[in-house]
Amino acid sequence: MDNKIVYQIYPKSFKDNNHDGEGDLQGIISKLDYLKDLGVDILWLTPVFVSPQNDNGYDVQDYYHVDPRFGSDEDLDLLISNAKERGMDIMLDMVFNHSSTYHPWFQKPLTGDQSYMDRYFFVKEPVNWESKFGGNAFEYVEDLDMYYLHLFDKTQADLNWENEAVFNELVNICNHWLDKGVRGFRFDVINLISKPDVFKNDDKGDGRRFYTDGDKVTQNLRRLGEQSFAQYSDVMTVGELSSTSIEKASQYSKRNESGLSTIFNFHHLKVDYKDGQKWALKPFDFIALKTLYRTWQNGMVENDASMSLFLSNHDQPRAISRFTDESFEGGSMLMNMIMSLKGVVYLYQGEEIGLPNANFDAIDLYRDIESLNYYKVLLKDHSEAEVLEILRERSRDNGRTPMPWDDSQYYGFSNQEPWIPFSKSNKLRSVQSMIDDKTSLLHYTKDLIKIRKTDPVLIHGDVTFMDMDHPQLFVYTRSYNHKTYLCIHNFYKESVTYPFTYKNVIAHNYHDVIENQLRPYESMILEIEA
Repeated sequence: MDNKIVYQIYPKSFKDNNHDGEGDLQGIISKLDYLKDLGVDILWLTPVFVSPQNDNGYDVQDYYHVDPRFGSDEDLDLLISNAKERGMDIMLDMVFNHSSTYHPWFQKPLTGDQSYMDRYFFVKEPVNWESKFGGNAFEYVEDLDMYYLHLFDKTQADLNWENEAVFNELVNICNHWLDKGVRGFRFDVINLISKPDVFKNDDKGDGRRFYTDGDKVTQNLRRLGEQSFAQYSDVMTVGELSSTSIEKASQYSKRNESGLSTIFNFHHLKVDYKDGQKWALKPFDFIALKTLYRTWQNGMVENDASMSLFLSNHDQPRAISRFTDESFEGGSMLMNMIMSLKGVVYLYQGEEIGLPNANFDAIDLYRDIESLNYYKVLLKDHSEAEVLEILRERSRDNGRTPMPWDDSQYYGFSNQEPWIPFSKSNKLRSVQSMIDDKTSLLHYTKDLIKIRKTDPVLIHGDVTFMDMDHPQLFVYTRSYNHKTYLCIHNFYKESVTYPFTYKNVIAHNYHDVIENQLRPYESMILEIEA
C-alpha cells in the first residue's frame, strides 16, 4: 500500500467538459492520460453525489446517484472503467457523519413521520456546542418545537450511527459502489460518528471533547469494514480525523483488523494557527512542524498502523504558498519531503504544477460557505482589510480555484467564466507551459513519483529523525535492507551550512551538490554509507 500514489480531484475545479463553468466527470475522463502519465495510482474524487451544494457536495441528498451538475451515473461508470484500463482506480468520498437536510430521511420527520427522527439527533433543549462553521450547533425546527444537531452547516444534519437502519444503509451504500468497481473510500470526519448518550453544555470549550473520538468509533468502523470494504484485498480506505490522537488514529487504522487502511490527521497543518485558532495568523512554527511529523511517524509505526502523507487538499491553503515563496525550489522541496517520509502519499490537484493560493482581494470573489460566514464574524473585531488578509491565508477557496490547463482564455478549464475565479497570484503557471518546460515542477514531480513507487528504501524504510532543533533544516534517514538515505530539506530562502557526505544522489532540486551547504529551499535525498 505504501507504494501507492493517491491523487485528489476536486471535480468542480478540475476540468469543465460541457462548458457550464463547473468541472464534471467527462472533464476528468478527458484528462486520464495526463494522470496516467503523471504516474498516480488512485484518483480520489470529492463528493459527486446528488446534493444542494451548500457545502460543495459534503451535504449529500442521495448517495446512489451522480449530481447532474457533474454528469450522469453512466459517466461515473465510464470513469471507473476508463481509469482501470489505464491502471488507475477510483476512490469515492463518503460523507457518513451527516447528510443533507434535503435527504428523504430528514424530510420525513418534517412531514409528520416521527419514526425517522431517531436517524438524526433531535432534542428539546440545545446545548452550547459550536458549529465548525460558526454559531450554535443546534437548529430550531418550529413545526416540531425541537432542535437538531449539525456540527457543520445547518443543512448538514448529523446521522445517528446507533440507529440500525442508518448503519445498514451505510453498509449498502459502500457495497453498491464496490459492486460498481470503486476500489477506495475516503470517509469524511469519520471520528465524529459516535455521539454521547446525553448532550451536556461545555464550560471549557466548543463541545468537541464530547463528540470527538467517541467510544464506538472503532467498533462501528470495524463493523462497517467487515460487512463491506474489508472483504476485498484491493480496496484502500482513509479516514479524515478531526482533533484526534495517535492512540485513537492507530486504533482506527490498525493493520489487518477490518478498519481503515490509513488516516488523515491535521495537526501539522495547524502550526501557523496563533493560539491554536484557525482565523488568527502567525508565521508557521517550523520546530513544531518537525516535532509533529516525528511524533506521528514514530507513533503510528509503533502501533502497527499507517498514516497518510499530504500537505494540501480542498479544505486547506496551498502548501507552496503556506510554507514557501511559491518558487520551483520551494515546491520541489515540499515534494521531496512528502515523498521521502513513511506512509501513503496523497497529492492534491495542481500540487504538481505549484498551483498557488487564490490571493483574492475582495469578498465577492469567495464562494466557500465557511469563509463567507467567518467574514461576518471576524468583522466584529477586525477591519475589512485585516479580515481579507486572514481569508487570503486561511480560506478553503485557496484550494478550490480551477486547474489552469493551458494559456488560452479561461486557461483551458472551460470556454466560459468558471464558478470561482482563477488564482490571482503572479506565480500561476499552466499545465501546458510546464509540459513544454523540462525543468518544471511537473517534470520533477513525475520523476520523483517513479522513484517513490519503485524504491524499497522509500517504500519500506525505517525513519530516524535528526537535528530536530535545527532552525532551518528538516533532516532524517530512511533505512532498509542495508541501504540508508539521508533526507535534508531547507525550509527557508536563506542558505545554510550543514555537514554531510554521500555515495549517490537519489533526488535533488538543484543541478549540483555544494559540499556542506544548502541553498534556498534546497532539498536532497542522498544515499549514504549504511
